[in-house]
Amino acid sequence: MSDEVDLKKLAVALSYEQGVDEAPHIAAKGKGFIAEQIIKLAFENGIEVRQDADLAAILSALEIGDIIPVEAYAAVAEILSYIYRTNAKAKEKRA
Repeated sequence: MSDEVDLKKLAVALSYEQGVDEAPHIAAKGKGFIAEQIIKLAFENGIEVRQDADLAAILSALEIGDIIPVEAYAAVAEILSYIYRTNAKAKEKRA
């Protein structure tokens, strides 16, 4: 990441525990420097990052802790499906 803060940069982190949460919810959000830090932490912790400006714009209007709106379910389900497949492949490689 550059030293300059991109004020247009937007990041939203979702949290979802299958079998516990009724739906994914907003875990963190921010723009500019905060967005860069959210993305940096995700990469440092091996968390998948997906770039989707339209979805980020929709989700950034929510408050931390809010459940994602029904309108975002399809896009978020696609992301979660990708993450679950990626995690399963990684587990197979480690085994």
